[in-house]
Amino acid sequence: MSSDDGVSGLTGLGRRHGAGAGRQECADAPAVEVSHLAKDFGGRAAVADVSFSVARGEVFGFLGPNGAGKTTTVRMLGTLVAPTSGSAAVAGIPLAPEKGVEIRRRISIVPESPGLYLQLSVAENLECFAGLYEAPDPGDRIDRALRAVSLADRAHDACGALSKGLRQRVALARALLSDPQVLFLDEPTSGLDPVAARDVHELIAALSRSGVTIFLTTHRLEEAERLCDRVAILNTTLRTIGRPDELRDQLFARTLTVRTLLPLTQPGRVFANLPAVDSWHQDGSDAYVLAVTDPVAAAPAATQALVAADADVLSISESRHSLEDVYLELINEDEEASRR
Repeated sequence: MSSDDGVSGLTGLGRRHGAGAGRQECADAPAVEVSHLAKDFGGRAAVADVSFSVARGEVFGFLGPNGAGKTTTVRMLGTLVAPTSGSAAVAGIPLAPEKGVEIRRRISIVPESPGLYLQLSVAENLECFAGLYEAPDPGDRIDRALRAVSLADRAHDACGALSKGLRQRVALARALLSDPQVLFLDEPTSGLDPVAARDVHELIAALSRSGVTIFLTTHRLEEAERLCDRVAILNTTLRTIGRPDELRDQLFARTLTVRTLLPLTQPGRVFANLPAVDSWHQDGSDAYVLAVTDPVAAAPAATQALVAADADVLSISESRHSLEDVYLELINEDEEASRR
C-alpha cells in the first residue's frame, strides 16, 4: 500500500467536499465531547456516567472487555441509539434527535463486519453509497477514495472475491466518501493477517495526518499503543484515560533490571544508598530489580557501584510496562471488586 498515494487521495477528498468548511468554523472545539453519558437497557447499565473529550485530528483508543459498553457508546455518538442521560457533542454539534442528520453528515462509522454487497463490484458498492451520501462529483470522489486505500486496480472486482483485508479497505473507502470529520472504527483489524493489519494501520496514520479524528475501538492492545495518541479504558464506567506512557507511570513504579554474570556476594551493600533508588529485590540468581524514581540518575550510580564491587555486568535496562499491563491491572481490579 503506497502511503504517498493514500495521503494524496485523502488531501484531495478534503479539498473537494464542503464538509471541510465546517472544520474551519469550529477548529478549536473538541471533535467529540461527552459529559456524564449513560445508557440503560431494561434496567441494566450498559454505560454509566462517562465523560471525556477527543481533540480534532487525534487518534483516540477506546478499550475494554466484551460487554464493557464500547459499541453502545459509539452507537450513541453515531446517533443510532439515544442516551438515557447525559450529553455529548460530535463534530461540534450537540447530540440531540433533531441534530441526527447533521451529525451523520460529518461522521462515518466502519463496523467490524464491513457490510458490503458481495455480488457487486468494488466500484458499484461505492457508487451505491455515494448516492446515499449525496456526495458531489461521485465519480471523482470514488476514484480518490479508491486511491486513498490503494484499490484503484480492483475497482471492477466483485467484493465477494476479495480477501477479508481487501474488503476492510473497501469499507474504509466507503467511509471516506462523505469526507468525515470523525471516523469511528470498530475493531478494524479483527481477523486480518499481519500484512493486511499493517495496511490498515498505515491508512489510519495517513487519515490522522490529513486531519481526520479517529475514534478506534480495539481488543488489540499493541495496536492501540502503536496508533493512539490517548486511550480510554471502559468497563461500563470510565476506568482511566490518558497517553499510554502516562497510564504506565500512574499505575506502575519505574524499575531498573540489573543482570550479572554471577550472583553478587553482598547485593545489599552494592545497592544501598544509591541515588534515586528506593528499594531493590533479587529476581532469580543473577538478576536484581531496583525500584527507582529517576532511571537516568539511578543507572549510572548503579553501574559505578557494580564496577566497584568487581561484578561482571551483563545488562542494566529499564523495565517497561505495556498498555496491556495497564489494561489487565484495571480490569482485574474490577473483577476482584465484583467478587467482594
